[in-house]
Amino acid sequence: MAGGHGELMDRVYRTQRHIYDLSRKYYLLGRDGLIADLAPPPGGAILEIGCGTGRNLVAAARRWPQAQCFGIDISEAMLETARASIRRAGLAGRVTVARADACDFDADALFGRAAFDRIFISYALSMIPDWKAALVQAAQHVAPGGRLEVVDFGQQEGLPSLWKQGLFGWLSQFHVAPRAELGPLIAGLARETGSAGYCRSLYRGYALRCGLVR
Repeated sequence: MAGGHGELMDRVYRTQRHIYDLSRKYYLLGRDGLIADLAPPPGGAILEIGCGTGRNLVAAARRWPQAQCFGIDISEAMLETARASIRRAGLAGRVTVARADACDFDADALFGRAAFDRIFISYALSMIPDWKAALVQAAQHVAPGGRLEVVDFGQQEGLPSLWKQGLFGWLSQFHVAPRAELGPLIAGLARETGSAGYCRSLYRGYALRCGLVR
């Protein structure tokens, strides 16, 4: 386990986790659209990397009731909140979370399966120091015929420069750094894995939605 980063995330979110979902509701745009598009096969498996408070996993489990849902996060503090949310939603039988490093995890050891029909990463790559390794690791766990879906902060190219400067400065206080190379890396992974890749801008560049289809 990458103890340094996990401990940092625990410190950052030990208190914030209690208000995280309410405070992020209005600016983590595109999450619900991604979940609505997952469409796993009947009996399929969904994995969220960087599941945080479990908000997205609960939403995915409700939206796709025939799927089994799994999540990993490096912060045990966040996972405490996720487990409580999953229990309150009555989804403990269908949603399982575990502590793991997104850059190096053994899904078979954690969940008894090595591949997933849908893997998604929502506003987590911008918080993972070695985010490129995390993306490669995620792509390796996509089942044949499956998909990897990502939504995260874009480069704000269609918005005023002062907006970008202010947003990026504020995000840096939470150790969040939007990844300018996300699109090119997705394109490279698509070529390497023989997948179909895509990347599109949302909300005038506020967010970026990318994916791989195997």
